[in-house]
Amino acid sequence: MENLERRPIAVFDSGIGGLTVFKALSRRMPRESLIYFGDTAHVPYGSKSREAVTRYSLEVARFLDSKEIKAMVVACNTSSALALSRVQKALRVPVLGVIRPGAKAAADATRTGRVGIIGTEATIASGAYTQALRENFPGVRIAAAACPLFVPLVEEGWWAHPVTREVARHYLKPLSRFRIDTLILGCTHYPLLKKPLREVLGPSVKLIDSAEQTAIETEELLSRLKLLNRGGPGSWEFFVSDAPKRFLRLAKRLLGLSVSRVGLHQFD
Repeated sequence: MENLERRPIAVFDSGIGGLTVFKALSRRMPRESLIYFGDTAHVPYGSKSREAVTRYSLEVARFLDSKEIKAMVVACNTSSALALSRVQKALRVPVLGVIRPGAKAAADATRTGRVGIIGTEATIASGAYTQALRENFPGVRIAAAACPLFVPLVEEGWWAHPVTREVARHYLKPLSRFRIDTLILGCTHYPLLKKPLREVLGPSVKLIDSAEQTAIETEELLSRLKLLNRGGPGSWEFFVSDAPKRFLRLAKRLLGLSVSRVGLHQFD
């Protein structure tokens, strides 16, 4: 069991957005080793078909599984919505998504029962957040909006750019009219846009970032399975499927730490 405890937790996303989950996991469980994979060759997942997202997700999951991991977090809302069950069946380790933790946090946070959801086109079309929200809060009223330009803006590093603010204003107008008091950031890229989102929505709307709740649930699961690493400290490892230098630059900016090396792994 000791060897299993020391194995890393894998985290994957279509690009840099899942680093928000990676960061929450590292803060909550500093003794754990983490491996991150950003599928930068295929970003964004949100405009692609279920078949393509499932294929990419399985390729990444199998690569990470070869690293002798003890658990995996699918830190991509689109992959969680469209491919989570396939990934869970393909791997022998526990696999968690980010949708149910985000929905639970929103259901706990809302005061009026009016919740907004923003996400990629594929995530919104899947209805996964709507279903998960209603399981936690049957009477909830929901307004959802696809925001396809947000991921490219984040990947470009335009987290507080005036263009990003104008795009946010356009996307969020219907949700403001619906008088939401809580907004689910249904893509792990979106927490990087909290500043322009708050500027558009105002301080009264609570922004739900699934990263923290996902970290809590990951820790609880590992504790139940007696897989928490009691030693430490943990190590970090990063891989991408394309443009490692660009990822390295954005990862340093996001994590606020010196990420010195990013491995490149490309799929056939």
